[in-house]
Amino acid sequence: MQYGANDTITSYAVIYKGDTMEAKTLYPVDLFAKYPAGKTSLYAQYNRLRNAVYVTYPYALKAGWVLNDINNKLEGITDKSERRKYIKSREKELKKEFTDPLSNLSIYQGRVLMKLINRETGNNCYEIIKEYKGGLTARFYQTVAFFFSSNLKQPYDAAGEDLQIERFVQEVCRSYGYNYVPGGPLKPM
Repeated sequence: MQYGANDTITSYAVIYKGDTMEAKTLYPVDLFAKYPAGKTSLYAQYNRLRNAVYVTYPYALKAGWVLNDINNKLEGITDKSERRKYIKSREKELKKEFTDPLSNLSIYQGRVLMKLINRETGNNCYEIIKEYKGGLTARFYQTVAFFFSSNLKQPYDAAGEDLQIERFVQEVCRSYGYNYVPGGPLKPM
């Protein structure tokens, strides 16, 4: 009698106290319980913040790089009209690139974006607008933000109030391969 390739099934066995038993490898199984009634709202807030950080962090990172680039260029320009012209040209580029995606953000995501821009640049949004567009424009945008229950001058406290945002930033860094700098700007690997 001749055996074919599929006639024999190899099986692993273990000898335990003189008895031979078949051995199988079982893969780990994750079990999740339902959240208690009081915890579901906390979980929803957690997911909302996590989603907002994942959505807005690339924009904050880009803002940090762009502002550093603008500051480096402006250091070499002493003429006031040339500075204004350069800022206006960069503003046009940025509006063209970011108007559509940023206008689709929710108010909540906008607040998180302002915190992350503060984290990346070291300045709050009010100071950035005041530096490049003037105090009157900054005050106008601060008033608009007030009507949406927000504040352009909100600080970023990585160790306190914004600890959860900082943890999500660490998660984003691990996911997308950035060197994490606690409470500060990131550098691509």
